Amino acid sequence: MQQLKPIMFVGTASDVGKSFINTGFCRIFKQDGYQPAPFKAQNMSLNSFVTPDGLEIGRAQAVQAEACGLPCSADMNPVLLKPTNDKTSQVVLMGKPVGSQSAYDYFMGNNKHELFNAAKAAFDRLQAQYNPVVMEGAGSISELNLKHRDITNMRMALHAGADVYLIADIDKGGIFGSVYGTIALLPPEEKALLKGIIVNKFRGDARLFESGKTMLKELCGVPVVGIIPYRPDIYVEEEDSVALARKQQQAGSGKVNIVVVLLNRLSNFTDFTVLEKDERIHLYYSNNAAEIAQADIVIIPGSKNTIADLVDIKNNGVATAITQAFKAGKTVIGICGGYQMMGQHVEDPAGVEGTVSFMPGLGLLPVTTVLTEEKTTQQCSFQYKNTSAVCEGYEIHMGITASSTPLNTMAHGHGDGYLLNDRCWGTYVHGILDNPVVVDDLLSPFSLEAAAPFDYNHYKQEQYDKLAQHLREHIDIAYIYSQLKSEQ
Repeated sequence: MQQLKPIMFVGTASDVGKSFINTGFCRIFKQDGYQPAPFKAQNMSLNSFVTPDGLEIGRAQAVQAEACGLPCSADMNPVLLKPTNDKTSQVVLMGKPVGSQSAYDYFMGNNKHELFNAAKAAFDRLQAQYNPVVMEGAGSISELNLKHRDITNMRMALHAGADVYLIADIDKGGIFGSVYGTIALLPPEEKALLKGIIVNKFRGDARLFESGKTMLKELCGVPVVGIIPYRPDIYVEEEDSVALARKQQQAGSGKVNIVVVLLNRLSNFTDFTVLEKDERIHLYYSNNAAEIAQADIVIIPGSKNTIADLVDIKNNGVATAITQAFKAGKTVIGICGGYQMMGQHVEDPAGVEGTVSFMPGLGLLPVTTVLTEEKTTQQCSFQYKNTSAVCEGYEIHMGITASSTPLNTMAHGHGDGYLLNDRCWGTYVHGILDNPVVVDDLLSPFSLEAAAPFDYNHYKQEQYDKLAQHLREHIDIAYIYSQLKSEQ
């Protein structure tokens, strides 16, 4: 098939739907017979994923690779920033951590030259293998104070020679000012890459915005190529923590109440998506001790800073609520950092997470954890408890937890986690709840009608197709193809 130019979706601001639209176009190109691949030069997220070769990337690019029908790779997200606190992030370069930096040092230091070179090399490798590369920007493309250090947006688009489409969220209001101002601040060489505007999250009758389309084109000199209605029924995994604000935050009735403890540095909340889809379960997130007391099952999730989050839950009463739930015979489980918190104590002799070198845990499991500078990142297959089903998941952690009674038997024969009893266990495996045998076991103490098997992978594939169809109906795809096929 004809080689298409790279395409890039950028935004007037954060959270305008870039990842959502990027994922949809990955699927569209795949459906149309191309072999696309996603790319985002730099990502900031605590929701990450592990590639088949044991490297860490942002969750959004792993999702987009899935929409392309590809295994994910570090080239798809060469730079990943994982915040450890309000001012500092771990820097992951080509899938491996290279240290932690404050936001000031990262954005003001001279290391961005090295990172930009790595990002350009990663893009070039993808460009040589796939057609087209579907690129995603980050935040706003017109942050003038950061622009000359930005390795994600228009500098990368210039390197790629990409067709660029600006996405604006009409639901936020002020769309004319945000779109016009964003484009007006671009230098001529960047404006030349801009091929169109996409208005996202439109509510109501799109015909009411026809005059708005004309006005935007006259103001900005580029056409509005799509007005996308807001569709909350289309599900694509999210990686931004802002998504947590839209989750349920209180116990319900008539179903099994499962609470995920809302940690300040909660990571990989996609671990719990399957529970949201299970009709037997009411899932909610909370850092309120009273709400945690209402749950039938308490889950302590992963954390980017185990010790800091452990201190927080001890100070806000959540730790006491968790131990009281345990004593009352309720189910309490922990994943990754949550598993570490459930032990007797956490040691940090190398200062991996900060200045606190020793912190007592919740004391629910007879294990201790030593945080290490070396990071474990791997996909894994395992058997849960004594079941015969082969389960799948992945590990991302910096720490070793010795266990004499493992929860899981890994494919290579070693154990993972700790099984105290059927109502209390911990594990390092992210994605463990994506396996039906685990969820059914969690729910086994409750008198419930058997649920129809939920195939999460099949569900995600259906959603990618649904998203692609939605975009086809509301974006001028023919125009976009005509631009991608034109002379560069």
